[in-house]
Amino acid sequence: LVDSGIAVMGHVGLTPQSISVLGGFRPQGRSFETAAQVVERAMELERAGCFAIVIECVPRTVAAAVTAATSVPTIGIGAGDATSGQVLVYHDLLGMMQHPHHAKVTPKFCKQYANVGEVITGALERFKDEVSTGEFPGMSYSPYRVSDEDSNRLVRLLEQKGLDAAAEAVLDCPYREDGGK
Repeated sequence: LVDSGIAVMGHVGLTPQSISVLGGFRPQGRSFETAAQVVERAMELERAGCFAIVIECVPRTVAAAVTAATSVPTIGIGAGDATSGQVLVYHDLLGMMQHPHHAKVTPKFCKQYANVGEVITGALERFKDEVSTGEFPGMSYSPYRVSDEDSNRLVRLLEQKGLDAAAEAVLDCPYREDGGK
């Protein structure tokens, strides 16, 4: 990819494709052997031409070693503060996911800065309720009109085509051009 001119960011430690194999978010590099592997993999990625390396779910000391052993920027996610920068998944950071399953897989290293998931859930429930009761969309959110003359022409055309139910629907529609019912 790099030889083809495509910018590549490497990724060491916990990689997304390994989560299901590992049975969830499992920290990497917690023993001498695995810590050394994380550092070596990062160096290999740099040699392969990666412009930066994400270091995920490793002890701070391992992230510090990777950052010092490589000359490219390192971006930590659950790797402590010894990296060039930080990233979090915004769904986790904003508390957007309210499903109990998501709570089980939200990483321990993720600090939640808000709980917008509750706001989103509440908004979706209100939307469902208003649609069910007919309150939404209502006149305020149905702004597009057809003139009475054009509505009548449409009714005649539909009747000519044998679409009586469609013609009746136009006639039964409570919204008139003037915005009244």
